Amino acid sequence: MKPLTIAIDGPAASGKTTLGFHLARHLGYLFLDTGVLYRAATWAVQNRGIPIDDEAQVTQVAREVEIEISAPSESDGRHYTVRVDGDDVTSEIRAPQVEQAVSPVSAYPGVREALTRRMREIAAQGQVVMVGRDIGTVVIPDADLKLYVTASAEERARRRYLELQKRKKPLPYAEVLNGIRRRDRIDSQRAAAPLRAAPDAVHFDTTHLDIEGMFAAAKGLVEDC
Repeated sequence: MKPLTIAIDGPAASGKTTLGFHLARHLGYLFLDTGVLYRAATWAVQNRGIPIDDEAQVTQVAREVEIEISAPSESDGRHYTVRVDGDDVTSEIRAPQVEQAVSPVSAYPGVREALTRRMREIAAQGQVVMVGRDIGTVVIPDADLKLYVTASAEERARRRYLELQKRKKPLPYAEVLNGIRRRDRIDSQRAAAPLRAAPDAVHFDTTHLDIEGMFAAAKGLVEDC
């Protein structure tokens, strides 16, 4: 039988989101990039003018804000549509200011508790490919298949650099690389659910793989379950 719940973890720009999207589409499963929930909450905090270092208010926003993830509503290359309190913010949550603030926001225990609860409700329905940083270790540790996707920091920075150029929001490569390394440090050292591979996760290095190579290898793992 095919695995009904697939957890994919890994650092920023490792290819886990692209891999998860294609795998979900192949299986006919729901695709959930859980980082979108944290980005949406971060955007909501910034939109309300709340300081990122105000943990109490940030946590309150995460508990109260209405975040809806649905199938793509526009044919602009998006993998999903994200609405916050009814407004489409799919593009806005990828802005540099959100990118810089999402790690501190996601490190707050209260924020993680609120959003993890939502993730588990979705996972309980089955037939889902869930992508994030603590899916196989915290959110759904009983997932049928767990992948830990990684790539070198330089390759991940190159991918993010090209992505920002495509979105008409370019940044210097050196700045993107520093941002990747900073986020890796924050994610791996945070007290609440640090980024790490689950003991039973399959390690998946995408440094030298293109999208087709990633998908072919992952599809093989699913079929071997």
